[in-house]
Amino acid sequence: MTSQPTRREALLQTVALAGASLLPVGTSAGLAAPLPALSRSGEIDAGLQASVDSAEVPGVVAMVATEKSVLYEGAFGVRDLRSVSKMSADTVFRIASMVKLLTSVAAMQLVERGRLKLDEPAAKIDPTLGSPQVLAGFDARGLPQLRPARQPITLRNLLSHTSGLSYQLWDVNVARYIKVAGNNPALPRMPLMFDPGAGWAYGGSLDRVGRMVEIVSGKSLDGYFRDHILDPLGMKDTAFSLTGEQRARQAALHRRGADGALVAQPTANRAAPKVFSGGAGIYSTAPDYLTLLQALLNGGRLAGTSVLRPESITQMSTNQIGDIEAGILKTTNPALSNDVDFFPGVRLRWGLGHMINLDPVRDGRRAGSLTWAGLFNTYYWIDPTSRIAGVIMMQILPFADQPALDVYRKFERAIYSSFKPA
Repeated sequence: MTSQPTRREALLQTVALAGASLLPVGTSAGLAAPLPALSRSGEIDAGLQASVDSAEVPGVVAMVATEKSVLYEGAFGVRDLRSVSKMSADTVFRIASMVKLLTSVAAMQLVERGRLKLDEPAAKIDPTLGSPQVLAGFDARGLPQLRPARQPITLRNLLSHTSGLSYQLWDVNVARYIKVAGNNPALPRMPLMFDPGAGWAYGGSLDRVGRMVEIVSGKSLDGYFRDHILDPLGMKDTAFSLTGEQRARQAALHRRGADGALVAQPTANRAAPKVFSGGAGIYSTAPDYLTLLQALLNGGRLAGTSVLRPESITQMSTNQIGDIEAGILKTTNPALSNDVDFFPGVRLRWGLGHMINLDPVRDGRRAGSLTWAGLFNTYYWIDPTSRIAGVIMMQILPFADQPALDVYRKFERAIYSSFKPA
């Protein structure tokens, strides 16, 4: 009997070096239901190619799938403006904060096993989260005023970014505090910006979740990911450090100057990390990451492999923060990030791992869709109502780069215009 290619191998065999293709054949074993169709895939190709031709982005990989099959795959442009290396679907990207979804899945796996609890004090697992201090303001001399938090931090707070931890990049008070605390070892390294559960702030919460995963599992975070998520799903190109072969497929980072032109940055050979972040620092490819999205879209299961139970997927996809607004960020460093408001006028909330749009996005995703992104302009979304998930990857700074966002939005609109459910 001739051996059949694995799901991953079958996917890679379809990839042209710098073109795109419609993949009408299901790639998940045992799923033979009628497949949906994209009616105008050529128009999607043309739109992405035009974005490269007009120098909006140097290169882009974009993919969309149902839980049963890959519907669209496109790779356009170059990996590096200094070379002729064409973008391909197996190009490796730094996906930064998109690792937070992996960390959230890992935590929810341990919740399922009773090793972690969403609503008990996180300090029971990681004592460094005990006795948190809240920044109440600054006195007349500019010194920070701290007070004890009124309640403990929980895993639910950490997963929903309601812990009070906030990033310096999008919080002027954190930036101000760090400047003062750097000269005063008596001050805590990072206070909370509000009491746990009282607000929403995007910050280092998932780094703490990653540490909790390590403590209760007895494994390093990369080892846990590999054993419980990456290997089971066949995600061979997702890792905190790259092999030589993977590095040869890596896209270069490009910075956009004040004149709008993009300049490729040197690609450093980073040493393999010894400490692993639950919030940043991982590499992946569009096919790998889409595999994870398909599993989540399919109730935590793909091709006979289960990474989460359906009830855990439901919890992750449900608004966890009530009427608190989420997802809008004001930059403190325009070289790294623009202001962030992906969906002006749309109500945004947070689940256990994703941002949720409560309202439909015009000409795009439906209400209740899930999304987030990485610093270098990599993005994903899951639309449970339409039963599709998408990923688009570029390597550009600053974050929320307007031309890159325009490419993302045009791609999304083209998908929904073309998508015809079975």
